[in-house]
Amino acid sequence: MDDQRFGSLVRAVRIKRKWRQKDLADRAHVSPSTVSRIERGHVGTVSLATVRRVAAALDIRVELVGRWRAGDLDRLLNAKHSALHEQVARMFRQEISTWVVEPEVSFSIFGERGVIDVLAWHPASRALLVIELKTDIVDVNELVGGVDRKRRLARDIGRDRGWDPAATSVWVIVASGRTNRARISAHSAMLRAAYPMDGRGIRAWLTRPSSPIAALSMWHNSHAGTAMPSLAVRRRVRNCGPSGS
Repeated sequence: MDDQRFGSLVRAVRIKRKWRQKDLADRAHVSPSTVSRIERGHVGTVSLATVRRVAAALDIRVELVGRWRAGDLDRLLNAKHSALHEQVARMFRQEISTWVVEPEVSFSIFGERGVIDVLAWHPASRALLVIELKTDIVDVNELVGGVDRKRRLARDIGRDRGWDPAATSVWVIVASGRTNRARISAHSAMLRAAYPMDGRGIRAWLTRPSSPIAALSMWHNSHAGTAMPSLAVRRRVRNCGPSGS
């Protein structure tokens, strides 16, 4: 949808609700002139956050769609995700072979559908681990909510495979990169509350899983074809650049 069409949509929904531009502005906490610019198709003159606020006030969902001249963007993103997937699987095969690992586990439970990137099972301790792979962090709230949903459903998913988990844990693996580090830093308090354990802690836990954990770590060298990445990250999220280990 182009800017002009989006502006027309905002105006049409506003009028259907019998709101004035000022009414919409008040609900979105923006100025009436901002609403006017959006409705006239001048979306580029305001921030994306402002556009989302105005749209949310009207119950309009805004989805950001990227297009790339050089080729298929979905294929490029999937290639990055597949490379990260392969490196995680290689780590389990070569370093921590006591785990049973299943990639791309799809589920449909009471209308809730999705895919777990990696579902890992440790028979000796009956530990179940949900691994979420993120090559790009876009929406932190969506990330936390999505991972929590998968953790909640993981017990039933595991039981379908004959596993009887004593505890379910989650590990969010984020590909190393300047943008991802900036996003993690910007939401450090929220992410550390949701995922207290870091890369150093998860390595020790994987060797001897005990109580359930929630971890987040950067996966270094995530674009290298053969290099084994480091699981270690700095303990403070705001300083999560490459570690010295």
